Amino acid sequence: MDPTTDNAAPTGDPAAARAALEALRAEIAKAVVGQDPAVTGLVVALLCRGHVLLEGVPGVAKTLLIRSLAAALELDTKRVQFTPDLMPSDVTGSLVYDARTAEFSFQPGPVFTNLLLADEINRTPPKTQSSLLEAMEERQVTVDGTPRALPDPFLVAATQNPVEYEGTYPLPEAQLDRFLLKLTIPLPSRQDEIDVLTRHAEGFDPRDLRAAGVRPVATAADLEAARRAVAATTVSPEITAYVVDICRATRESPSLTLGVSPRGATALLGTARAWAWLTGRDYVIPDDVKALALPTLRHRIQLRPEAEMEGVTADSVITAVLSHVPVPR
Repeated sequence: MDPTTDNAAPTGDPAAARAALEALRAEIAKAVVGQDPAVTGLVVALLCRGHVLLEGVPGVAKTLLIRSLAAALELDTKRVQFTPDLMPSDVTGSLVYDARTAEFSFQPGPVFTNLLLADEINRTPPKTQSSLLEAMEERQVTVDGTPRALPDPFLVAATQNPVEYEGTYPLPEAQLDRFLLKLTIPLPSRQDEIDVLTRHAEGFDPRDLRAAGVRPVATAADLEAARRAVAATTVSPEITAYVVDICRATRESPSLTLGVSPRGATALLGTARAWAWLTGRDYVIPDDVKALALPTLRHRIQLRPEAEMEGVTADSVITAVLSHVPVPR
């Protein structure tokens, strides 16, 4: 990053790091209109070293959102279009024979980046989907028995289309559970859509973010300072018990065949801590847990078929659980 950049924050200072991350919203808004909740969710995932599943119909700027985030954080990003014929080695990399040395050398795949956009991840077969599991969980790729570390930070942002299921391979529950958050990208409001069209009429090119004015406002060092501050955020025993009670209540819901796992409870505690820190506190309150419950838990539960037929949704079940579980004082 250019050290003269006005918005750049000094490294290592948690307060400055928070200001830099808060500036992301304004910077990304130069390219993406009206997606503040998704931007916040992506920042929370980076703070928690987690991954994000983005769900939305085509044309709501999912790809542009990731590219803008990478530009505002000065991080490397790559995009993989998942298709039925995509092989695991197309994602992770493979050994390539070098005729000059008569040896095999490793050719890194697109997963070796900071922000990987896995576009339409449910269009590729389970074998290729599973090639991301080690990368997401262990932050490494093993080829021919040799583990190779991925860059830090590393985030997988996978997209899927919620309305077009022909020719898709739904993600299994075990893989869904590896995603920290599931963010829904809604259609824009009428005014936001007018703003989008006005920008395009004025010459906005989504392929040229620099021309749109998107500049780096935070660095990887800012992100690391923020992560340390989040890890130091206080969680009282009452808040811990509250998170556990919420997750256990989903396991007892008559509308579900699968409730939230202990990994999901850990994820909710982590995202609540990140949200508390982003909002300026060094301790977690129940409202932080409630604020992140839907995106953290909605993909970790499974509805009974009869409940789905009655119009019950994952969000409505979680909302009902939140309304019934006693809130600590």
